[in-house]
Amino acid sequence: MNNFKKGFLDGVPIGLGYFSVSFTFGILAVANGFPIWEAVLISMTNLTSAGQFAGLTVMAQAGSLVEMALTQFVINLRYSLMSLSLSQKVDDKMNTGRRLFFGMFHTDEIYAVAIGQKGKIGAKYFTGLIIAPYFGWTLGTLAGAVLGNVLPEIVCNALGVALYAMFIAIVVPEMKKAKSMFMIVGLAVMIRCAFYWIPFLKEHISDGFAVIICAVAASLIGAAVYPLTDEPEQEVA
Repeated sequence: MNNFKKGFLDGVPIGLGYFSVSFTFGILAVANGFPIWEAVLISMTNLTSAGQFAGLTVMAQAGSLVEMALTQFVINLRYSLMSLSLSQKVDDKMNTGRRLFFGMFHTDEIYAVAIGQKGKIGAKYFTGLIIAPYFGWTLGTLAGAVLGNVLPEIVCNALGVALYAMFIAIVVPEMKKAKSMFMIVGLAVMIRCAFYWIPFLKEHISDGFAVIICAVAASLIGAAVYPLTDEPEQEVA
């Protein structure tokens, strides 16, 4: 599979979805004091929704570089595993330089589409596949950043809910599929509540580090209590 046109058509639905999500990112970036060009530059040099939103929070709160690095490492670590998997799918002409270049545009949705193709895939297909998502993400950020200064505040606040809806749409279906996932997410929520409601934790640990601790702690406990098995898990009603 090395057809540019097919790759482009496969990427169009992803690009349309990215436009709506990055629109919210543009609004939030401007609302947190970032100029329009900085918001767009962030999206042009990154293609990670959760990573960008988390990074925006760290920057808005004047977090440290260490905090930023740890946040991005935890959130984006999954891309390393997906890249290893996808590396087995590419053809022999995909050299190291091309792998590094296309790795910049590796997202969950692009991975899902690419890994689902029959046979090996090449550079032409990848090039077509990443065009719409990249420009959809960048142009959505620009539109959100510009309109964030024009639209009424109540409309911008309403659009900001789209971010939380996106995460709910990602997490809830997985929680319903397996009891272990339901318990792990619930544990992460409880730990995060502790960081918010316990005065000592709230005063001495920033939101960025709190998110990191919640993710790592819940994951480690989940791995210990619910190790992976070959048997299907019971769905949550």
